[in-house]
Amino acid sequence: MARQEIPATTAVRFLTTHAIPFEPLFYKYEEHGGTGRASSELHVPEHAVIKTLVFETDARQPLLVLMHGDCEVSTKQLARILDVKHVSPCDPGAAHRHTGYVVGGISPFGTRSALPIYVEATILSLPTIYINGGKRGFLVAVDPRAVQEHLSITPVDVAIPENRG
Repeated sequence: MARQEIPATTAVRFLTTHAIPFEPLFYKYEEHGGTGRASSELHVPEHAVIKTLVFETDARQPLLVLMHGDCEVSTKQLARILDVKHVSPCDPGAAHRHTGYVVGGISPFGTRSALPIYVEATILSLPTIYINGGKRGFLVAVDPRAVQEHLSITPVDVAIPENRG
C-alpha cells in the first residue's frame, strides 16, 4: 500500500499545535463497519479503538463521550452522573453542527465548539489508544495521557459490554 499523506484535519492541526506525538493510521472505511472494522484492518485490540460519541442532555446541551470500541455507553448511568433526566445520542446533523466533523470521522481534538468531554476511566490506563483523527478511515495512535493533559476531560464509569448478539 502506498504511503498516504496525513490529512490536514482540524484534529491533526490540534495535535500538531500542541506537540502531541501521534502515529497516523489508515483503514478502508466501511459504512456501519464501526470499531470492529478499524481494529481488524489495523490489527489492534478493539478495546483500544476509542469511539468519540456525541450526546445531548434533555436540555439539548451537547457533550462528548470517549468509549472503548467494544463497549456501549450506559445513558442511564451518564444521566445520573450529570444529574439530568436523560441523555441521548445526537442525530448526525446535530453531531456535525456541534463538532465540525461527520459521523464516522468525529475526533475529540479540534471540535468546532468547546464541549464537555467525558471519558470512560479505564481508557486512561491503556498504553496506547487509537482514536479518530478527524476523517473517516483515519485514526491516530496516541498516549491517553496526552488526551488527559490537553483536553478538559472528566473520567466516568459508564461502560457496558456491547451486545453483539
